[in-house]
Amino acid sequence: MENKPCSRKINVFHGRTAPEEGTLVGYGAVIEAYSLPLPLPEKLSLISTKKRQYETDGWRVFTSRHEPEDTLFKHLAFAFKYEGVNLAVVKKLFDILPQHNIEALVRLKSLGQPNRKLWFLYEWLKGEQLNIPDLSSGNLVPLIDEKLQYAVTGKSSTRHRILNNLPGVPDFCPLIFKTIKLEAYIQSKLADKKDKYLSAVRKDVLQRAAAFLLLKDSKASFTIEGENPKNQRAARWGNAIGQAGVKPLGKDELIRLQQIVIESKRFTKTGFRKEGGFVGEHDRYTGEPIPDHISARWQDIDKLIDGVINTALMLEDEKGFDAVLAASIIAFGLVFIHPFVDGNGRIHRYLIHHMLAEKQFSKQGVIFPVSASILDHINDYRKALEAFASPLLDLIEWKTTPDHNVEVLNETIDYYRYFDATPQAEFLYECVEDTIVNVIPQEVNYLQRYDEMKHYLDNRFEMPDKTVALLVRFLENNQGKLSQRARTKEFGLLSKDEVLEIEDKFMEIFEI
Repeated sequence: MENKPCSRKINVFHGRTAPEEGTLVGYGAVIEAYSLPLPLPEKLSLISTKKRQYETDGWRVFTSRHEPEDTLFKHLAFAFKYEGVNLAVVKKLFDILPQHNIEALVRLKSLGQPNRKLWFLYEWLKGEQLNIPDLSSGNLVPLIDEKLQYAVTGKSSTRHRILNNLPGVPDFCPLIFKTIKLEAYIQSKLADKKDKYLSAVRKDVLQRAAAFLLLKDSKASFTIEGENPKNQRAARWGNAIGQAGVKPLGKDELIRLQQIVIESKRFTKTGFRKEGGFVGEHDRYTGEPIPDHISARWQDIDKLIDGVINTALMLEDEKGFDAVLAASIIAFGLVFIHPFVDGNGRIHRYLIHHMLAEKQFSKQGVIFPVSASILDHINDYRKALEAFASPLLDLIEWKTTPDHNVEVLNETIDYYRYFDATPQAEFLYECVEDTIVNVIPQEVNYLQRYDEMKHYLDNRFEMPDKTVALLVRFLENNQGKLSQRARTKEFGLLSKDEVLEIEDKFMEIFEI
């Protein structure tokens, strides 16, 4: 079994066109040789016949000197070195290979780095101990190569002489690759820029901005779901967002949040699902499901949510792990699992707030209005969701239930535990930057201009606050001009010249 050939020359692999003809190696070769039912890694590895090394969309191309021997162990060793750790691949491999085969792989030659990584991962993922004695010496080897993927500080496993720096637990551990884009965002220290900007804003303006941003974020989160809630409902959810990071994350807390989101319990079951779930449409004639995303099996939800919560608690305590990356792992992990019949999207975005608050990214008393930016980037948001959901559709076996739901027939839990969260992390960082550079300053700037206009109207016309608010709203809605109706009704006491003066002042202050 260990010597089963893995590599072969390809031009196209599972519909992905190679940049040149070459030999498939690493995880791609293992997936092919053992017919592992998995989404392809974001990048596959290819040995070039032209003695050149480069990267392109979907591929890492290596020279012939990098080519591993065509055995399972050598392909895994190559993958650990050049492709990072892919928990989904090794877990599926462990599921189909007998334990004695894994022991034989681990015992090949001396217990070097790839052997020890394989050994540790088997026991960590499977919860079963191999018949191999503890190591008594050897340098500690980090499981995650931090040149390739993001890791936590980690804990030592003296048995394997491995530093377990995986950013998660066996029941839930998505990984994120280091990319030029993510590294640029992290190095830019966006949180520090935000705090510096907010520290220069007057406290009274900041407090009012915080209230507006909270409501703005709540309404945006509903709008993303295609809902237009009344102000009272939006305010109630806004108050919940305002408490992000105050209550510890747990199953009861998630259910409490769902009960706040779902206003009417008449037609929606609250609590964790006890049925299948999908996102998509129904055929208008037959009622058959047309899924865009298939949720985790309801039988797996307890274990998956325990994993999400335990990973969240780990990352909250991990001072060196980036806040936005942590939020990406937890928030997108929950929405992919889709544990509720309804309310998943809003709770998913709440978890972004929760993790940013717990990681002290959100300071100064201002809840981060990231949903507003997500709404402005809704097409990119859909792409981030589809990056996970679309590849799984061909891997999940399901049938239609009598009530036109889906029933998943195969084991799918690992798809929701061990995904590559890099696309989601890049998207969320883009929204975080937009929020800091645009959304928050725009709200603060508006309030500062509003105050200037109010001060002018107070001094010039002694207008009460309620009248000022009405006048400004009319001017905003009509490009800085009062309509003829407003001139004759609500503001009939103003002369024609006074109206022109107010309009000119409004355009000056608001730069229309």
